Amino acid sequence: QVQLVESGGGLVQAGDSLRLSCAASGLTFSNYNMGWFRQGPGKERAFVAVISWSGGMTYYADSVKGRFTISRDNAKNAVYLQMNSLKPEDTAVYYCAADRNGVLVRTPRRYDYWGQGTQVTVSS
Repeated sequence: QVQLVESGGGLVQAGDSLRLSCAASGLTFSNYNMGWFRQGPGKERAFVAVISWSGGMTYYADSVKGRFTISRDNAKNAVYLQMNSLKPEDTAVYYCAADRNGVLVRTPRRYDYWGQGTQVTVSS
């Protein structure tokens, strides 16, 4: 059974950093693009970042560009999101998701598997 498990969320102050991790199992990890999404209270799930199967291509939402970095380690079946200079508007539940290898996409409906999410709260 496919499982994605996020970890690393928490409560931090504005300007702090967090590193989120997502551990995958039950799939051929290197065949999937991996994305990070987030959903704040009363908001729709929004794209944050995506990385290609090899790690050679990445895309970021404008709101996080220059502050967040997505990476992956296929040997460990893991994807990471390094979040620096956090802002209160970054507060959300963060989800990792897997998309069958192809063009990089930003639409949640295109992703095949999802984790349970991890809460990130940034205080001002």
